[in-house]
Amino acid sequence: MQAGGIAFRAGNVDLSRLQQIEPWCWTVPQAAGERRGEVRLYGSRELLATMDDKVLEQITNVARLPGLVGPAMTMPDAHWGYGFPIGGVAAFDPEQGGIISAGGVGFDISCGIRCLRSNLDLKDVAGELPSLARELSERIPAGLGEEGELKLGPDEIDRVLTGGAQWAVRHGYGSDTDLQFIEERGRASDPVPENVSALAKKRQRGEMGTLGSGNHYLEVQVVDRIHDEAAAGAYGLREGQILVSIHCGSRGLGHQIGTDYLVSLAKAASRLGLQLPDRELACAPINTPEGQQYIGAMNAAINCALANRQILTHLTRKCFTRLMPRAALETLFDVSHNTCKAEHHVVDGVKRLLHVHRKGATRAFGPGHPALPERYRAVGQPVVIGGSMGTGSWILAGAAESENRAFSSASHGAGRAMSRHQALRQWRGRQLVDELAAKGILIRTRSMRGVAEEAPGAYKDVDLVAEATEQARLARRVAFLRPKVCIKG
Repeated sequence: MQAGGIAFRAGNVDLSRLQQIEPWCWTVPQAAGERRGEVRLYGSRELLATMDDKVLEQITNVARLPGLVGPAMTMPDAHWGYGFPIGGVAAFDPEQGGIISAGGVGFDISCGIRCLRSNLDLKDVAGELPSLARELSERIPAGLGEEGELKLGPDEIDRVLTGGAQWAVRHGYGSDTDLQFIEERGRASDPVPENVSALAKKRQRGEMGTLGSGNHYLEVQVVDRIHDEAAAGAYGLREGQILVSIHCGSRGLGHQIGTDYLVSLAKAASRLGLQLPDRELACAPINTPEGQQYIGAMNAAINCALANRQILTHLTRKCFTRLMPRAALETLFDVSHNTCKAEHHVVDGVKRLLHVHRKGATRAFGPGHPALPERYRAVGQPVVIGGSMGTGSWILAGAAESENRAFSSASHGAGRAMSRHQALRQWRGRQLVDELAAKGILIRTRSMRGVAEEAPGAYKDVDLVAEATEQARLARRVAFLRPKVCIKG
């Protein structure tokens, strides 16, 4: 959803550089003598035409990395990032020299969305929305460097990095039922806290149970309309129902890991003589000490993020029940969109263990996948495409075709259409807050500058992204969510 501190380069994609290979799917033809893998871009002509031209350069560079299996891909919400484009997906085979790249995961490791469904309808909360907005803004720590009440020493931080959301549940933040509806049941395997620097752990000491800044948010939403009745029924959704989406990641710890390992991975690439097309694609083969060290640290950061969202879920429930004692919030699903995961995929009829980088992209298992909770197995994994604070979000269901088309991946959000600096030149935070309030959307923030940076107009049209995701057969639309309250840092 965000491009970090990077300024977008002027210039949109020249569609004459692309070749459409099927509806909603495009490629960049290879020049004579060019040695790289296939590039595949999913989306509509309209979305691709507004994409920054740096995206083509970045995804083409990804296609030059060693051990790539299948195409290097972008999702319909793609935009320029660090190394990989945000919305980029690429799979690598460790047995063929495949690499792991910090730029292919992102600095906010395991940034993702926890979606909660409630037993409330809009009519039940309409009179309480101002009080709920105040309660959430006062009880949910949000903002750059903001800390919460929970302070953890080094040993307990290590237990968080090992246990993930399971650690949080053991400490009274939620229940085992939550874990059934989180990727990996709330805990990434093979974390190595020893591979995380003391500085990264220090940065996380007071940040558990905090929302962060930038495009992170906690949003109270109403199910505005249903597109797929069967999937909505499996997900427990109905029109008029209140939902909550919590969008955040591994906070300072994940960012520090990204910073630390860019250095070590760049040194490994140099030591091994890897010819990198871009220094931002610092990487190491998966089966090297440096590659394994980063993977262990990354898995620890995934657990940090999963625990963080679990604690925020607990805090959100307390806010609701203080005002509405009968309120109940159940975890619909929790899915990350900045990870690299070891997964089995069938390629040319052969099952292979691949490391799938998804940067600003969501895993989207289709119907029947054994990793899905039994409740959702017949319809596919819930996929959340988060919009900007004034537009709305979509819940989709993973499509069976996505396995072969994108290693079971889908869009994660609306995707930025302009940089934060550009947004600041066009909008003022106070004005946006007032305009959205007039539309019935209450914004609570500690930074009016941050509101301007995250203006709805700074993002792509979330409806177009959701439509393109469905038309590209990556996931199908289930329900549209309209925002009512948005808490931002």
